[in-house]
Amino acid sequence: MLLSLSIKNYALIESLETDFSNQFSVITGETGAGKSILLGALGLVLGNRADLTSLKDKEQKCIIEAQFAISNYNLQSFFVENDMDYEDKTIIRREILPSGKSRAFVNDSPVNLQELQELGAMLLDIHSQNQTRELTEENYQIDILDAVANNGNNVIAYKNALSDFKSTQKELKQLISEKEALVKEYEYNSYLLNELLAANLVEGEQEELEQELEQLSNVEFIKENFERILAIANEEQVGAIMNLKEIKVSLQKIAAFSTQYAQLQERLTSSLLEIEDIVSECEQNNEKILADPERLELVNTKLQSIYNLQKKHQVQTVAELLVIQNELDAKVIRVDDLDGAIQKLQAELNSKQTKVDEIAKSIFENRKKTAPILIEKIRAILAQLGMVEANFQIEINHTDSYYPKGKDEVILLFSANKGTSFGLLKKVASGGEMSRIMLAIKAILANYSKLPTIIFDEIDTGVSGEIAIKMGEIMKEMSVTMQVFAITHLPQIAAKGSSHYKVSKRNQGDTTISELNLLTQEERIQQIAEMLSGKEITDSALQHAKALLN
Repeated sequence: MLLSLSIKNYALIESLETDFSNQFSVITGETGAGKSILLGALGLVLGNRADLTSLKDKEQKCIIEAQFAISNYNLQSFFVENDMDYEDKTIIRREILPSGKSRAFVNDSPVNLQELQELGAMLLDIHSQNQTRELTEENYQIDILDAVANNGNNVIAYKNALSDFKSTQKELKQLISEKEALVKEYEYNSYLLNELLAANLVEGEQEELEQELEQLSNVEFIKENFERILAIANEEQVGAIMNLKEIKVSLQKIAAFSTQYAQLQERLTSSLLEIEDIVSECEQNNEKILADPERLELVNTKLQSIYNLQKKHQVQTVAELLVIQNELDAKVIRVDDLDGAIQKLQAELNSKQTKVDEIAKSIFENRKKTAPILIEKIRAILAQLGMVEANFQIEINHTDSYYPKGKDEVILLFSANKGTSFGLLKKVASGGEMSRIMLAIKAILANYSKLPTIIFDEIDTGVSGEIAIKMGEIMKEMSVTMQVFAITHLPQIAAKGSSHYKVSKRNQGDTTISELNLLTQEERIQQIAEMLSGKEITDSALQHAKALLN
């Protein structure tokens, strides 16, 4: 419920502060006095976007502050989910800075516009002429039907189940697409894999084979040099080892004369042992070195195979080829694995689809059962509003398509007079009839909605006289369960308000200022009389005004 509204530096309003009652309040005033400005200010509080044109004084910031009583509307969970500070009397504030930037606060905590819009939608409904046109849209008609059918929880369950179903459906499509792509590549991947497997690749073998190839390709040269080494080392008379042994004997003879000589002898002894070992290995290697044309051809063939594979796959090492081999192996195996995964996911999808269909069916049954009840409720109110012969048909077709709020297509058909054929609401209903139909629907929804406050912005378009009185009475009845505002030009409706506010404007220096004032009983009589007869208030207008207020 809207408790109070404070506006500073907005449009034609320099400063305005007012409190509101919890009943039926009417707002009147001349065209252009500023009624739309009030709605604009409230729209900003509800999260509408703002711009610099909103500022009266471009050098000062605009501040709009609204206080709501929300203790009866179970909004604590929303505040917790959005990390807001909850208060039974919650204050929403919008600030528009001269720079053009806008800020929003809930109980002095900053919030973004999306959060503010979500909160605002749970606090206040501004019914404008645009919303009357929404009545012709299927989604709005479904919302009406669901409110009366108490389908809210079912629709939420359907949306969650549908989201889960579509997520699984998307996952399945991706798997199928992946399989189709892999199947197309399967034969080629298998060929490449078999080619790599046939090569029997071993990490590090390329280097070993290249070394062996070098050896096998140069057998004669290697053997020639080994034999030369052995000849130099082992010659009986002048061989290197024989000469070194003679040097060793000479050092042994003088070693006793000096520790230095003894060290030289020890070093030579050690070196001689190493040289003898080297010569021994040279002998062994020389014996092993044999010409092997078959092995040479085998090594050469294996290396060429490796080089060809590296060139084909555009890599430099066997290790990289092994990585590609593993990847290809995974792709080939994946085709078989995908079949099982697809079957499993398809079964899961079927189960989820069944769940969605069951909820959708329940929603449909509730809508089907509620449609005649809703029609009778609308007709009863419209009869009070002078549309005695008005009648409706609600066609509900349960389809195979999945819509955001079920699987149904809903068509609202209208007939204004007895004997006339039914037609689409937007084609056969006049502006005045649309206003009355919308009021009837809002009156019905007031009993099902937890919305605290509704503002009717000139819902009386196209009506007058006795019908206007009935419209006022219906809005007053609505105010028993919710806070109701009506912006009106009709005295018959204005007279039904528990509180009456007048929007007026006056000149102050070089500027025009809009004001909102709560009228006293005497001021109400004057205002309603003026609405009846114009600026020149007649005695009969005064008497009529008093009669309307009684």
